Amino acid sequence: MSQPSTSSQETASSFGEVTLARYLTDLAAKIPAPGGGAVAALHAAQGAALVAMVARYTTRAKDAEHKPIVDRVIEAADAARERALALADADAAAFTAVGNAYKLPRGTDEETAARTEAINAALVEAARVPAAVVDEADEVLSLAAELLPIGNPNVVTDIGAAADAARAAATSSQLNIEINVASLPAALGDKFAPALLRIEGIIARADALHAEVVHALRS
Repeated sequence: MSQPSTSSQETASSFGEVTLARYLTDLAAKIPAPGGGAVAALHAAQGAALVAMVARYTTRAKDAEHKPIVDRVIEAADAARERALALADADAAAFTAVGNAYKLPRGTDEETAARTEAINAALVEAARVPAAVVDEADEVLSLAAELLPIGNPNVVTDIGAAADAARAAATSSQLNIEINVASLPAALGDKFAPALLRIEGIIARADALHAEVVHALRS
């Protein structure tokens, strides 16, 4: 996210309120936000929605023994979707804050110090949001893995798609964490190391789950 090359533009409304066409138009436009951070969060939201959909299709009479698990997965996936959607909005707000911080005056030592403090605070928030998206990607992946053995086989491909969406959310978030941490003092940036380390594990788990789904389809 670092320093934007163009002036910041606030998102007109929440990502949960705009049409898909409007979102894609804004994403393609030469404006600072939405960008990769919002895309990462929406990957997580879509993965969560897919998990919830598969779980809701696993409510047949023959699935009765799994009802407690299915009900819990539905509730957890719906909650993850809402959190991820909110993170898309938070990313746009964080990007705007970074842009505003870089615009602060630096004509005096006091102004320069205040500007540096504001930039660091904005960059920390800009890294915190994708780190939170990593949490949601992890949650989506865990729910997908739990659902795979008991999920309705007619929609098993959607479990694989959910895993792929979670993977994309994590890897895209990695880029956004890295670019912001690179501009921070080590004392502030180092606290994001655990989130970055988790991403490798998420990638491996997502790839394994994808492979399991492919194997199930070919068996």
